[in-house]
Amino acid sequence: MNATAQLADRQKSAVARGVATKSIYVARAQNAELWDVDGKRYIDFAAGIAVVNTGHCHPKVIAAVTEQVQSFTHTCFHVAPYESYVSLAERLNALTPGDFAKKTMLVTTGAEAVENAVKIARNATGRPAVIAFGGAFHGRTLLGMALTGKVVPYKKGFGPFPADVFHAPFPKTYHGVDTAEAIAGLKSLFLTDVDPARVAAIIVEPVQGEGGFYVAPFDFLREVRKVCDEHGILMIIDEIQTGIARTGKLFAAEHAGVAADIVTMAKGLAGGFPLSAVTGRAEIMDAAAPGGLGGTYGGSPIGVAAAHAVLDVVEAENLTGRAVEIGEIMRDHLTAMAKRNEFACIGDVRGLGAMTAFELVKDRATRAPDAALTSALIARAQDKGLILLSCGPDANVVRLLAPLTTPVAQVREGLAILEAALTELVTESQN
Repeated sequence: MNATAQLADRQKSAVARGVATKSIYVARAQNAELWDVDGKRYIDFAAGIAVVNTGHCHPKVIAAVTEQVQSFTHTCFHVAPYESYVSLAERLNALTPGDFAKKTMLVTTGAEAVENAVKIARNATGRPAVIAFGGAFHGRTLLGMALTGKVVPYKKGFGPFPADVFHAPFPKTYHGVDTAEAIAGLKSLFLTDVDPARVAAIIVEPVQGEGGFYVAPFDFLREVRKVCDEHGILMIIDEIQTGIARTGKLFAAEHAGVAADIVTMAKGLAGGFPLSAVTGRAEIMDAAAPGGLGGTYGGSPIGVAAAHAVLDVVEAENLTGRAVEIGEIMRDHLTAMAKRNEFACIGDVRGLGAMTAFELVKDRATRAPDAALTSALIARAQDKGLILLSCGPDANVVRLLAPLTTPVAQVREGLAILEAALTELVTESQN
């Protein structure tokens, strides 16, 4: 029995079944490559779910963390604050969209950032209700699950959820839901479910992550902004998966020219170290009284040091430009595949920057999802040394999230593996 099989047996005995994993037990990783405990090499098109945008073990991130560890690892910012937290808040205040005074709080996870954004919005407005969108993913806490618009596996069996959370349709152009229909659905909530005067915030992802990598049309985000302004509702933009250069801008909302009242970020912010942030209008962020926000590990000095290094690398290595380049290579390759008769199973190719996906269908006319082929493709690609992830409510979307530092040769190598894996599966289905 090899080391991978041994670890799989140990995990089955020791780790809760609900913690789903792949059967890849990592021994080391560097940039866009990963090696497992048996020495097998993988090209990583997952990046820890868009976390290591600067690649695994970027030397500048490692150097910053090493230096910080030698000074102190934890004091709790509430007990003995540190300059690096303050300076990171200053950087995020300046970098997030919007020409107005901002303030920031730092926490640990994406779900924490979302929870605090909602807390702040409710406190600032004195209103209880929140609107999210179908297909959204905002975390696995109780409020995060309530906001999430996908039942399996995130919500099934975990209710009841907090009240005063409502869902509007998200635009999915491939499935016939455009901006006009989505906005009409949002406005219909005000007639059938919740008085807009009771709504504290509308939270939206510029590109739905778990929901299927559907890119919010830019006019849709601008219309949501108008609805918020009309009714005194705060707009929260969840940049947890889309942020930190992933889409070709530092923040995806920049593509639409929209400034949120509150922005949540995590994942790519600290290059693999647990850190998240909530940045918003200064007067909104200051609504909560001292002690109302925070947490023991919030703004870990190690994570903060990593985040400073990540932001330095994003600028120095032009990772927004690299995201555009990688995304174009991926979508061009996938679009060319989709034009070939043998790949009629590729129903749609979409994405923004280096946040790319393709949807697998049983029939292009009906667009019926093919979850079985999706699962088989991810498994076959893994066998060949490529790490892929699925997403979407029908589990039929393959998402590609290579680190933004991935060499072009490895991007193309990964795409060649993907094409070979899909070719094999299509051929086998025809025999």
